Amino acid sequence: MTESFRRDGEYEQYANPYQGAQQHASSPVNPEWPAPPTQPPAPQPVTVEPGTTVWPAQTQVAGGDGNGGGTAVLTAVAAEPVAPAPSPSQKKRARGPFALLAAVAIVAAAIGGGTAYGIQELTGNDTVTSSSTSTNVVPSADKGTVSGVAKAVSPSIVEINATLSNGSSTGSGVIITSDGEIITNNHVISGATSIKVSTSDGKEYTAKVVGTDSAKDLALIKLENASGLTTATLGNSDGVQVGDTVVAIGSPEGLTGTVTSGIVSALNRDVTVSTDESQGQQQQQQGGGWPFEFGGQQFNGDTGSSTTTYKALQTDASLNPGNSGGALIDMNGNIIGINSAMYSAADSTSSSSAGSVGLGFAIPINTVKADLAKLRAGGTDS
Repeated sequence: MTESFRRDGEYEQYANPYQGAQQHASSPVNPEWPAPPTQPPAPQPVTVEPGTTVWPAQTQVAGGDGNGGGTAVLTAVAAEPVAPAPSPSQKKRARGPFALLAAVAIVAAAIGGGTAYGIQELTGNDTVTSSSTSTNVVPSADKGTVSGVAKAVSPSIVEINATLSNGSSTGSGVIITSDGEIITNNHVISGATSIKVSTSDGKEYTAKVVGTDSAKDLALIKLENASGLTTATLGNSDGVQVGDTVVAIGSPEGLTGTVTSGIVSALNRDVTVSTDESQGQQQQQQGGGWPFEFGGQQFNGDTGSSTTTYKALQTDASLNPGNSGGALIDMNGNIIGINSAMYSAADSTSSSSAGSVGLGFAIPINTVKADLAKLRAGGTDS
């Protein structure tokens, strides 16, 4: 008989392979061996002459059992070693590649997120969290700067010139739709026979009144034949905090696109303003600010007998006659208020020394948003 060559201890040997004993691989496997290579398909036997079978690539010897019948003694085919359970040290080594793959995946995800953030930074459309809003209008390169806010928002602020029956008035407004809807103060356009609006690029439009609400000192006007205008982003005035930096943009004394800055100095101030059309017109002709009452005192003239009171944001940003209806803006470029009243140190009969002393008020933008549908429907003074 002929045996196959094999390593010592690799397979269990049998004394007589002709007595039908089944071969098996029960001997222990050396745990230090590497995993076996992939086995090729088992070779198929070929019969070359009667009684003799040849297995390709295997050694075969013809022998006899004394009965004259030739029998092929085949090489025992080694059973594939069963991989043992890895040792603790092998488990550590095995985790290495998976940990590396996981790290690569995490890095790739981080790079992907960074790319998206970079695109947002470049386009200036990233979302941020602030005290007043979650939308950032100012490009990232100009974040936190008054100049950045002015550059981003000025195209959405207009100058309003209203012709009255007995004079004229100048104020400001905020573009809220690309086809020319503009929010302003009611006292800016109250009693107007015609309204002219100038945008930041110097274009002039004729406007008509859509709706008014003298109780909130708000009005909505609409430009004729306008399209493609830059609209302002309305923020959330409920999130404003005392001490927040703010920017005011308007046309004080007809100086279009004037920018001032300051802070929010108080919240929920009860400001009382006149709803008497003639009262406001008279004061505007004299060059003073719109008359208002605060803390039991009247400023910029007599408010008259017909008044309304609203909660206002107080700011020390410089406001002057002509800022009325303009924007109070947070540092993300969102409109948080419509400037409506300012204290003037000048005597009500003279405008020679009129000016801001750091006491201004703005209608919270959430009040505006809540009133917008009513204004679009024609407004109400009830």
